[in-house]
Amino acid sequence: MKEFTLKTLAEYNGEDGKPAYIAVKGKVYDVTKFFAHGAHHGIKAGQDLTEAMTGGAHPHGDDALAHMEPVGVLVDEK
Repeated sequence: MKEFTLKTLAEYNGEDGKPAYIAVKGKVYDVTKFFAHGAHHGIKAGQDLTEAMTGGAHPHGDDALAHMEPVGVLVDEK
């Protein structure tokens, strides 16, 4: 599985034709079809959204990712 750091994840922000990826609980998901122009419900792609997705602030929560296969994992900077 592909490894992403926060820096490399930021490149997948859904802007300028790039795919939109987010990380939640250490897994990275391709959410391009849900994040028009790199954002969805005011939340931007290309970052770790664990707190937003699991803290009750996001309308979908964990169940939104339950049917999606991760495209990678989030790792610490080396």
